[in-house]
Amino acid sequence: MTAKDYTVKRADGTDMPLAEVDGPILIVNVASKCGFTPQYEGLEALAREYGPKGLTVLGFPCNQFGAQEPGNAEEIANFCSLTYDVTFPVLAKVDVNGDNAEPLYKYLKKEKPGLLGSQGIKWNFTKFLVDKAGKVVARYAPTDKPESLKGAIEKLL
Repeated sequence: MTAKDYTVKRADGTDMPLAEVDGPILIVNVASKCGFTPQYEGLEALAREYGPKGLTVLGFPCNQFGAQEPGNAEEIANFCSLTYDVTFPVLAKVDVNGDNAEPLYKYLKKEKPGLLGSQGIKWNFTKFLVDKAGKVVARYAPTDKPESLKGAIEKLL
């Protein structure tokens, strides 16, 4: 089993099989009203710089941390587009923790636990880097700025 064996939902509710993604994937739980929200700018910069070389950035809106993603899919898409000119896919809103967690996130957390083996996601903008084959190669904290991932991304391209 790899990350690419999962199918996730786009913001419009249609299926997006991750097997269709050829290159590496950067998976991030995002929120519009978080102190880390300006990271959308850095994530978009990564998508624009490395997208042509094969990287796919995927944003998963999540409202589990301080209710910082209260909007519906249309409101989230408008915010991302108008505020940060986001062009990478921002998918359907998901839970990343608990019984109703998105199955992909259950897998990611199992493959790359956090500090002291914690499987929970602690906050918005936790990042997982997945290689071309779907193996989870790294987990990054919300405080890790997107631009700090460039070296790791380049190794996977």
